[in-house]
Amino acid sequence: MSSALAGLRRYQEAPRTKRRMARAVKRQGHARLRDYGGTGRPVLFVPSLINPPFILDLMPGRSLMRWIAQQGYHAWLLDWGEAQPTDRDLDISGHIERVLIPLMRRFDTPPVLVGYCLGGTMSIAAAVSGACAGTAVIAAPWHFNGYGDTRGDIASLWEAAQPGCEQLGLVPIEVLQTGFWKLDPARTIAKFEAFATMSGDEAAMFVAMEDWANSGAPLTYAAGAELFEQLILADAPGLGNWHVAGKSIDPETLPCPAIEFVSLADRIVPAATAIGLSNRRELGAGHVGMVVGSRAREQLWEPLRHWLATLP
Repeated sequence: MSSALAGLRRYQEAPRTKRRMARAVKRQGHARLRDYGGTGRPVLFVPSLINPPFILDLMPGRSLMRWIAQQGYHAWLLDWGEAQPTDRDLDISGHIERVLIPLMRRFDTPPVLVGYCLGGTMSIAAAVSGACAGTAVIAAPWHFNGYGDTRGDIASLWEAAQPGCEQLGLVPIEVLQTGFWKLDPARTIAKFEAFATMSGDEAAMFVAMEDWANSGAPLTYAAGAELFEQLILADAPGLGNWHVAGKSIDPETLPCPAIEFVSLADRIVPAATAIGLSNRRELGAGHVGMVVGSRAREQLWEPLRHWLATLP
Protein backbone atom coordinates (compact mmCIF):
# COMPACT_ATOMS: atom_id res chain seq x y z
CA MET A 1 0.00 0.00 0.00
CA SER A 2 2.87 2.34 0.82
CA SER A 3 4.43 1.74 -2.60
CA ALA A 4 1.12 2.27 -4.39
CA LEU A 5 0.52 5.56 -2.59
CA ALA A 6 4.09 6.66 -3.37
CA GLY A 7 3.48 5.86 -7.03
CA LEU A 8 0.19 7.76 -7.00
CA ARG A 9 1.84 10.86 -5.51
CA ARG A 10 4.67 10.64 -8.01
CA TYR A 11 2.14 10.48 -10.84
CA GLN A 12 0.26 13.50 -9.51
CA GLU A 13 3.47 15.54 -9.28
CA ALA A 14 5.03 14.42 -12.57
CA PRO A 15 5.90 17.22 -15.05
CA ARG A 16 3.80 17.44 -18.20
CA THR A 17 4.46 18.88 -21.63
CA LYS A 18 1.78 20.62 -23.66
CA ARG A 19 0.02 18.24 -26.03
CA ARG A 20 -0.35 19.38 -29.64
CA MET A 21 -2.94 17.65 -31.78
CA ALA A 22 -3.56 18.32 -35.46
CA ARG A 23 -5.78 21.24 -36.41
CA ALA A 24 -9.54 20.82 -36.74
CA VAL A 25 -10.80 21.57 -40.24
CA LYS A 26 -14.33 20.15 -40.39
CA ARG A 27 -17.07 20.34 -37.77
CA GLN A 28 -20.37 18.63 -37.09
CA GLY A 29 -22.02 19.98 -33.96
CA HIS A 30 -19.51 19.69 -31.10
CA ALA A 31 -17.44 17.15 -33.04
CA ARG A 32 -14.59 18.01 -35.38
CA LEU A 33 -12.23 16.28 -37.76
CA ARG A 34 -8.51 16.74 -37.17
CA ASP A 35 -6.35 16.62 -40.28
CA TYR A 36 -3.06 14.73 -39.83
CA GLY A 37 -2.08 15.15 -43.44
CA GLY A 38 -0.68 12.65 -45.87
CA THR A 39 -1.75 11.86 -49.39
CA GLY A 40 -3.90 9.13 -50.88
CA ARG A 41 -7.05 7.40 -49.66
CA PRO A 42 -8.72 9.05 -46.65
CA VAL A 43 -8.55 6.97 -43.47
CA LEU A 44 -10.87 8.18 -40.72
CA PHE A 45 -9.98 7.08 -37.20
CA VAL A 46 -12.95 6.85 -34.84
CA PRO A 47 -12.03 6.79 -31.12
CA SER A 48 -14.34 5.79 -28.31
CA LEU A 49 -16.85 8.27 -26.90
CA ILE A 50 -15.18 7.43 -23.58
CA ASN A 51 -11.80 9.11 -22.91
CA PRO A 52 -10.27 11.67 -25.27
CA PRO A 53 -9.04 10.87 -28.79
CA PHE A 54 -5.36 11.64 -28.19
CA ILE A 55 -4.56 8.00 -27.38
CA LEU A 56 -4.15 7.69 -31.16
CA ASP A 57 -1.65 10.59 -31.10
CA LEU A 58 -0.15 10.08 -27.67
CA MET A 59 3.44 11.33 -27.96
CA PRO A 60 6.36 11.38 -30.43
CA GLY A 61 7.05 7.87 -31.66
CA ARG A 62 3.79 6.60 -30.18
CA SER A 63 1.32 8.16 -32.61
CA LEU A 64 -0.62 5.83 -34.89
CA MET A 65 -2.15 8.89 -36.58
CA ARG A 66 1.16 10.45 -37.61
CA TRP A 67 2.62 7.10 -38.65
CA ILE A 68 -0.31 6.24 -40.96
CA ALA A 69 -0.05 9.71 -42.52
CA GLN A 70 3.49 8.78 -43.57
CA GLN A 71 2.44 5.50 -45.20
CA GLY A 72 0.62 6.82 -48.27
CA TYR A 73 -2.75 7.65 -46.69
CA HIS A 74 -4.53 10.83 -45.67
CA ALA A 75 -5.14 10.41 -41.93
CA TRP A 76 -8.10 12.01 -40.19
CA LEU A 77 -9.09 11.81 -36.52
CA LEU A 78 -12.64 12.28 -35.25
CA ASP A 79 -12.68 14.35 -32.07
CA TRP A 80 -16.13 13.94 -30.48
CA GLY A 81 -15.79 17.23 -28.58
CA GLU A 82 -17.45 17.94 -25.25
CA ALA A 83 -21.13 17.25 -24.71
CA GLN A 84 -23.32 19.81 -22.95
CA PRO A 85 -26.45 19.21 -20.84
CA THR A 86 -28.51 20.46 -23.79
CA ASP A 87 -27.28 17.38 -25.73
CA ARG A 88 -28.81 15.03 -23.15
CA ASP A 89 -31.02 13.19 -25.70
CA LEU A 90 -28.21 12.35 -28.15
CA ASP A 91 -27.60 8.63 -27.64
CA ILE A 92 -24.87 6.44 -29.14
CA SER A 93 -27.00 5.70 -32.18
CA GLY A 94 -27.59 9.43 -32.55
CA HIS A 95 -23.84 10.11 -32.52
CA ILE A 96 -23.55 7.70 -35.44
CA GLU A 97 -26.55 9.05 -37.35
CA ARG A 98 -26.04 12.77 -36.72
CA VAL A 99 -22.26 13.07 -36.42
CA LEU A 100 -20.24 10.18 -37.85
CA ILE A 101 -22.24 9.38 -41.00
CA PRO A 102 -22.67 13.07 -42.03
CA LEU A 103 -18.91 13.58 -41.61
CA MET A 104 -18.21 10.50 -43.73
CA ARG A 105 -20.30 12.01 -46.52
CA ARG A 106 -18.19 15.17 -46.57
CA PHE A 107 -15.20 13.36 -48.06
CA ASP A 108 -14.70 13.47 -51.83
CA THR A 109 -14.20 9.71 -51.83
CA PRO A 110 -15.55 7.21 -49.28
CA PRO A 111 -13.12 6.93 -46.36
CA VAL A 112 -11.85 3.81 -44.65
CA LEU A 113 -13.05 3.71 -41.04
CA VAL A 114 -10.65 2.59 -38.31
CA GLY A 115 -12.51 2.38 -35.00
CA TYR A 116 -10.95 1.88 -31.57
CA CYS A 117 -12.85 0.41 -28.61
CA LEU A 118 -16.47 1.70 -28.60
CA GLY A 119 -15.48 3.70 -31.68
CA GLY A 120 -15.04 0.35 -33.44
CA THR A 121 -18.52 -0.76 -32.41
CA MET A 122 -19.88 2.51 -33.76
CA SER A 123 -17.83 2.17 -36.97
CA ILE A 124 -19.50 -1.16 -37.73
CA ALA A 125 -22.92 0.50 -37.47
CA ALA A 126 -21.78 3.43 -39.61
CA ALA A 127 -20.38 1.07 -42.24
CA VAL A 128 -23.69 -0.80 -42.46
CA SER A 129 -25.64 2.46 -42.72
CA GLY A 130 -23.27 4.71 -44.68
CA ALA A 131 -20.78 4.60 -47.53
CA CYS A 132 -17.20 3.69 -46.66
CA ALA A 133 -14.39 1.88 -48.46
CA GLY A 134 -13.56 -0.52 -45.61
CA THR A 135 -13.78 -0.93 -41.86
CA ALA A 136 -11.04 -1.92 -39.41
CA VAL A 137 -11.90 -2.25 -35.74
CA ILE A 138 -9.44 -2.42 -32.86
CA ALA A 139 -10.49 -3.88 -29.48
CA ALA A 140 -14.15 -3.28 -30.30
CA PRO A 141 -16.76 -4.88 -28.00
CA TRP A 142 -19.79 -6.47 -29.64
CA HIS A 143 -20.91 -9.51 -27.63
CA PHE A 144 -21.26 -7.73 -24.31
CA ASN A 145 -22.31 -10.92 -22.53
CA GLY A 146 -18.59 -11.72 -22.79
CA TYR A 147 -18.08 -9.49 -19.75
CA GLY A 148 -19.58 -12.27 -17.65
CA ASP A 149 -20.19 -11.69 -13.95
CA THR A 150 -18.83 -8.14 -14.01
CA ARG A 151 -22.06 -7.06 -15.70
CA GLY A 152 -23.75 -7.42 -12.33
CA ASP A 153 -21.33 -4.93 -10.77
CA ILE A 154 -21.83 -2.58 -13.70
CA ALA A 155 -25.62 -2.86 -13.31
CA SER A 156 -25.31 -1.87 -9.64
CA LEU A 157 -23.06 1.05 -10.56
CA TRP A 158 -25.55 2.37 -13.11
CA GLU A 159 -28.49 1.90 -10.74
CA ALA A 160 -26.73 4.11 -8.20
CA ALA A 161 -25.51 6.72 -10.69
CA GLN A 162 -28.51 6.94 -13.02
CA PRO A 163 -30.73 9.37 -11.04
CA GLY A 164 -27.94 11.92 -10.66
CA CYS A 165 -26.88 11.55 -14.30
CA GLU A 166 -30.45 12.06 -15.44
CA GLN A 167 -30.65 15.31 -13.49
CA LEU A 168 -27.32 16.51 -14.91
CA GLY A 169 -28.13 15.46 -18.45
CA LEU A 170 -24.61 14.02 -18.54
CA VAL A 171 -22.68 10.96 -17.35
CA PRO A 172 -19.44 12.24 -15.76
CA ILE A 173 -16.20 10.48 -16.62
CA GLU A 174 -15.88 9.45 -12.95
CA VAL A 175 -18.89 7.15 -13.31
CA LEU A 176 -17.31 5.46 -16.31
CA GLN A 177 -13.92 5.20 -14.61
CA THR A 178 -15.50 3.44 -11.65
CA GLY A 179 -16.85 0.86 -14.08
CA PHE A 180 -13.38 0.29 -15.54
CA TRP A 181 -11.85 -0.06 -12.07
CA LYS A 182 -14.39 -2.73 -11.20
CA LEU A 183 -13.14 -4.86 -14.10
CA ASP A 184 -9.77 -5.38 -12.37
CA PRO A 185 -9.37 -3.40 -9.13
CA ALA A 186 -6.14 -5.17 -8.12
CA ARG A 187 -4.42 -4.03 -11.30
CA THR A 188 -5.30 -0.39 -10.60
CA ILE A 189 -3.30 -0.61 -7.37
CA ALA A 190 -0.49 -2.69 -8.82
CA LYS A 191 0.26 -0.29 -11.67
CA PHE A 192 0.86 2.63 -9.30
CA GLU A 193 3.00 0.41 -7.10
CA ALA A 194 5.13 -0.39 -10.16
CA PHE A 195 5.30 3.28 -11.18
CA ALA A 196 6.95 4.15 -7.87
CA THR A 197 10.25 2.75 -9.21
CA MET A 198 9.94 3.53 -12.95
CA SER A 199 12.33 5.91 -14.68
CA GLY A 200 13.14 7.46 -18.04
CA ASP A 201 10.98 6.78 -21.10
CA GLU A 202 9.00 4.12 -19.28
CA ALA A 203 7.89 6.61 -16.63
CA ALA A 204 7.04 9.27 -19.24
CA MET A 205 4.93 6.74 -21.12
CA PHE A 206 3.10 5.76 -17.93
CA VAL A 207 2.20 9.38 -17.20
CA ALA A 208 0.97 9.99 -20.74
CA MET A 209 -1.20 6.86 -20.71
CA GLU A 210 -2.65 7.58 -17.26
CA ASP A 211 -3.41 11.18 -18.21
CA TRP A 212 -5.42 9.82 -21.13
CA ALA A 213 -7.16 7.17 -19.03
CA ASN A 214 -8.08 9.65 -16.29
CA SER A 215 -9.43 12.39 -18.53
CA GLY A 216 -12.27 12.81 -20.93
CA ALA A 217 -15.51 14.66 -21.53
CA PRO A 218 -18.75 13.41 -20.00
CA LEU A 219 -21.18 11.35 -22.07
CA THR A 220 -24.60 12.68 -22.84
CA TYR A 221 -27.21 11.12 -20.56
CA ALA A 222 -28.82 9.23 -23.45
CA ALA A 223 -25.45 7.85 -24.62
CA GLY A 224 -24.66 6.65 -21.11
CA ALA A 225 -28.08 5.06 -20.72
CA GLU A 226 -27.75 3.27 -24.05
CA LEU A 227 -24.23 2.10 -23.19
CA PHE A 228 -25.19 0.68 -19.80
CA GLU A 229 -28.73 -0.53 -20.48
CA GLN A 230 -28.83 -1.56 -24.14
CA LEU A 231 -25.23 -2.52 -24.92
CA ILE A 232 -23.64 -3.81 -21.72
CA LEU A 233 -26.66 -5.21 -19.89
CA ALA A 234 -29.05 -6.17 -22.72
CA ASP A 235 -26.26 -7.12 -25.18
CA ALA A 236 -28.29 -5.60 -28.02
CA PRO A 237 -25.48 -5.80 -30.64
CA GLY A 238 -24.55 -9.38 -29.78
CA LEU A 239 -28.17 -10.54 -29.90
CA GLY A 240 -28.93 -8.72 -33.15
CA ASN A 241 -31.21 -6.18 -31.47
CA TRP A 242 -29.24 -2.99 -32.13
CA HIS A 243 -30.81 -0.65 -34.68
CA VAL A 244 -29.10 2.43 -36.12
CA ALA A 245 -30.40 4.69 -38.89
CA GLY A 246 -33.39 2.40 -39.32
CA LYS A 247 -31.28 -0.72 -39.89
CA SER A 248 -30.59 -3.77 -37.78
CA ILE A 249 -26.81 -3.84 -37.38
CA ASP A 250 -25.37 -7.21 -38.36
CA PRO A 251 -21.60 -7.31 -39.00
CA GLU A 252 -22.12 -10.19 -41.41
CA THR A 253 -23.98 -7.83 -43.76
CA LEU A 254 -21.17 -5.28 -44.04
CA PRO A 255 -21.06 -4.01 -47.64
CA CYS A 256 -17.31 -3.38 -47.51
CA PRO A 257 -14.10 -5.25 -46.58
CA ALA A 258 -13.60 -5.50 -42.82
CA ILE A 259 -11.02 -6.70 -40.31
CA GLU A 260 -10.87 -6.84 -36.53
CA PHE A 261 -7.86 -6.74 -34.24
CA VAL A 262 -8.45 -8.58 -30.96
CA SER A 263 -6.17 -8.59 -27.95
CA LEU A 264 -6.04 -11.84 -26.01
CA ALA A 265 -4.68 -9.91 -22.99
CA ASP A 266 -7.30 -7.15 -22.95
CA ARG A 267 -9.00 -6.57 -19.56
CA ILE A 268 -11.10 -3.61 -20.72
CA VAL A 269 -12.52 -5.31 -23.81
CA PRO A 270 -11.99 -9.06 -23.29
CA ALA A 271 -11.54 -11.25 -26.34
CA ALA A 272 -14.86 -12.92 -25.44
CA THR A 273 -16.66 -9.71 -26.42
CA ALA A 274 -15.15 -9.54 -29.93
CA ILE A 275 -17.28 -9.31 -33.05
CA GLY A 276 -16.19 -12.56 -34.69
CA LEU A 277 -15.36 -11.28 -38.17
CA SER A 278 -13.88 -13.88 -40.49
CA ASN A 279 -10.84 -11.64 -41.02
CA ARG A 280 -9.40 -11.48 -37.49
CA ARG A 281 -5.94 -10.75 -36.15
CA GLU A 282 -5.04 -11.68 -32.57
CA LEU A 283 -2.52 -9.70 -30.50
CA GLY A 284 -0.84 -10.29 -27.19
CA ALA A 285 -0.79 -6.69 -25.90
CA GLY A 286 -3.35 -5.06 -23.60
CA HIS A 287 -6.15 -2.65 -24.47
CA VAL A 288 -3.93 0.42 -24.57
CA GLY A 289 -0.60 -1.30 -25.20
CA MET A 290 -1.83 -2.67 -28.51
CA VAL A 291 -2.14 0.92 -29.77
CA VAL A 292 0.82 2.68 -28.14
CA GLY A 293 3.00 0.01 -26.52
CA SER A 294 6.58 -0.89 -27.39
CA ARG A 295 5.37 -3.60 -29.81
CA ALA A 296 2.39 -1.67 -31.20
CA ARG A 297 4.06 -1.01 -34.54
CA GLU A 298 4.86 -4.69 -35.03
CA GLN A 299 1.57 -6.09 -33.72
CA LEU A 300 -0.97 -3.51 -34.94
CA TRP A 301 0.32 -0.62 -37.03
CA GLU A 302 2.07 -2.63 -39.73
CA PRO A 303 -0.69 -5.27 -40.06
CA LEU A 304 -3.21 -2.42 -40.35
CA ARG A 305 -1.14 -0.80 -43.10
CA HIS A 306 -0.88 -4.14 -44.89
CA TRP A 307 -4.68 -4.57 -44.79
CA LEU A 308 -5.21 -1.02 -46.06
CA ALA A 309 -2.97 -1.83 -49.02
CA THR A 310 -5.24 -4.76 -49.98
CA LEU A 311 -8.36 -2.59 -50.39
CA PRO A 312 -9.59 -2.10 -53.93
